[in-house]
Amino acid sequence: MKSSAQVVVIGGGVVGCSVLYHLTKFGWTDIMLVERSELTSGSTWHAAGGFHTLNADTNMAALQGYTIRLYRELEEITGLSCGLHHVGGVTLATTPERVDHLKAERAKHRYMGLETEFIGPEEIAALSPITNVDGVLGGLYDPLDGHLDPSGTTHAYAKAARMAGAEIVLRNPVSATVQRPDGSWDVVTEQGTIHAEHVVNAGGLWAREVGAMAGVYLPLHPMEHQYLVTEETPEVYERDSELPHVMDPEGESYLRQEGRGICIGFYEQNCDPWAVDGTPWTFGHELLENKMERIEESVAFACKRFPVLERAGVKSMINGPFTFAPDGNPLVGPVPGLRNYWSACGVMAGFSQGGGVGLSLAEWMVEGEPSRDVFAMDVARFGDWITPGYTRTKVRENYQRRFSISYPNEELPAARPFQTTPAYDIWKDRRAVFGAAYGMEAVNYFAPEGEPLFETPSFRRSNAFDATGAEVRAVREAVGINEIHNFGKYKVTGPDARDWIDRMMAGRVPKPGRLSLTPMLSPKGRLIGDFTISCLGEEAFQLTASFGAQAYHMRWFQRHLPESGVSLENVSTRRIGFQIAGPRARDLLARTTRADVSAEAFKFMDVKEIDVGLTRALVQRVSYTGDLGYEIYVGADDQRSLYAALTEAGEDLGLRPFGMRAMMSLRLEKFFGSWLREFGPDYTPMETGMDRFVSYNKPADFIGKAAALKEKAEGAGRRICAFEVDADDADVVAYEPIYVDGEIEGFVTSGGYAHYPQKSIALGFLPVERIADGLAVEIEILGDRRPATLITTPLFDADGVRMRG
Repeated sequence: MKSSAQVVVIGGGVVGCSVLYHLTKFGWTDIMLVERSELTSGSTWHAAGGFHTLNADTNMAALQGYTIRLYRELEEITGLSCGLHHVGGVTLATTPERVDHLKAERAKHRYMGLETEFIGPEEIAALSPITNVDGVLGGLYDPLDGHLDPSGTTHAYAKAARMAGAEIVLRNPVSATVQRPDGSWDVVTEQGTIHAEHVVNAGGLWAREVGAMAGVYLPLHPMEHQYLVTEETPEVYERDSELPHVMDPEGESYLRQEGRGICIGFYEQNCDPWAVDGTPWTFGHELLENKMERIEESVAFACKRFPVLERAGVKSMINGPFTFAPDGNPLVGPVPGLRNYWSACGVMAGFSQGGGVGLSLAEWMVEGEPSRDVFAMDVARFGDWITPGYTRTKVRENYQRRFSISYPNEELPAARPFQTTPAYDIWKDRRAVFGAAYGMEAVNYFAPEGEPLFETPSFRRSNAFDATGAEVRAVREAVGINEIHNFGKYKVTGPDARDWIDRMMAGRVPKPGRLSLTPMLSPKGRLIGDFTISCLGEEAFQLTASFGAQAYHMRWFQRHLPESGVSLENVSTRRIGFQIAGPRARDLLARTTRADVSAEAFKFMDVKEIDVGLTRALVQRVSYTGDLGYEIYVGADDQRSLYAALTEAGEDLGLRPFGMRAMMSLRLEKFFGSWLREFGPDYTPMETGMDRFVSYNKPADFIGKAAALKEKAEGAGRRICAFEVDADDADVVAYEPIYVDGEIEGFVTSGGYAHYPQKSIALGFLPVERIADGLAVEIEILGDRRPATLITTPLFDADGVRMRG
């Protein structure tokens, strides 16, 4: 074993071997993998080995498609067999809601180029004669679905990596990872210490323990999972072709052929977390005790869906642990707070996602950033607020919902409320219906008396529709109040603060007392932030962006923070407050302060520190509602006092609270984009209209400048547009295909119902040569192509007179 390497990958499951292989593909060969036992010794060896492309996140689905196509390449490179069975698969729909869900997924697949199709019960029965289609309304068929040999596939990754120069060391447990002052690592193993520039934690079942060696908590937890294999069954082995996979969400089961029998597994409600206090280092090639009683109800239901099971004897039952993150997606990327330490953990669907995880991480390590937006699996999507108790509770919920419909408006209840602001009980008393993001509760809307304190999950307009409309009208016709705790806020101070921000941000840095809007770019010119810069003084600034991107942005900031001259502090949950917006917003603010807040004294995009009520507040004249509005920031201890002052002064002005459902409707009237919808790492400034905030000619060599200038010179091939949709009872969500002259030319990024003008609106991409005011298109919503018209004039305050006046 060598004593130094550019990269040490810890863990020899399918994910660790995939990372190793992909690093060699990108030219890094001074790399090694260290495994405590043998390859596949954790979850990999007992996996059922299925693979599929279906995923609620389109980039995850695309990476799963990449993974599946990769297996033929591995076989050709190594001469080893992955044991591939490309038999196709069908997901059954037994309710209208499931039909909506699968048709929405099919629409996404159209623009992604995935050849799925929605088929009827007769076609399902023809594909899988052992399936009882009574009560089945249809299903989504994917020809890419199939299964493989877990051990053979893992060894194929390993051999391909070895052939390219990588080293694999087995039976060599890691006991410590110690970082040196220069950012490199000493990986202490049973066979000696390895000095590595980078460490990749692909520890699988032991990822928590490996992370703890580096002083980091990774939000993961193992769950027990059972499947069974039947004896030989004539209905299987007498066929001329192999049976397809059948996913039955109603029965919480997946089924496939296994040799001359059947393999069926369950995601049962009565599930058990495993190794709550840590995975034993001695665990490896063992299985857990079978718990037939845990899946009895699931098996009984499966026998009705697949009657052949009643006649088939059970050959074996497998109960083994798999590791999950709270939302079920992997944890991948540079771990916040550590240098040169990378995560490749929580990949519960290793044979669907392992190749994509390896590809994305290798791109990140070698090229500096992935080629697509991978925030859905970025380890930084969770912050330092998360705890083992929260993780375990959400992991159990996610396991139970493995086959549940993912509704666009659904708020999951487990581990809530977790974090709240001082205003939480005020909103609760006013019948707030809450959502949660990044662990923090936020009001979605306020339910009228007599209505349930719960939004019905749906792909169509929900019971929140009328209440949201009333809140929108209150803002546009009087004045609304909304909490602004759910912005990420960063305090930047010091003699070099301005120069540092000037390099970090692509836009201009404002003068004292002013605001500016700016994108933050990656070196390749991709959008990695959508910021407001508030200049509070020559050496004091506030940066404001997405609340859910705190760890993501702090990781980037800290990577580029100089050793001196700049102080950076995340104040997101300590500097909170309210925004007030609407035609009476100025009147309301004037009643609560002695400061001059007239249009002449307090201009649009001004920021001032003034007294509001009893508190000293930072007030910014800007509002995401696109209306006359102000953001009023105070310390958390002063929030209730601020609320009392504003509500008392606004009683006769028609002041009404509004939630995030109304906020997202209001922004559509102005065609305002939203982070990870219109703005994100898949897109560039010119594509999204953010180029108007880029200071291409400023002296500072901001990150991504060369790429931005190149794009400016060459132009963008596509741009965001707005569309008025002739919708029925469902509006767009995201990723619906846009048809021009019958051909798919673009896709939707977001949209919804704009309540004030009473129009259904979609935002989405089209090729620049297609963009023209009044262009007639079609947008597919739940399998129905709805007519839509491209519009270029905002539906509210098009000239900005009210917002700026």
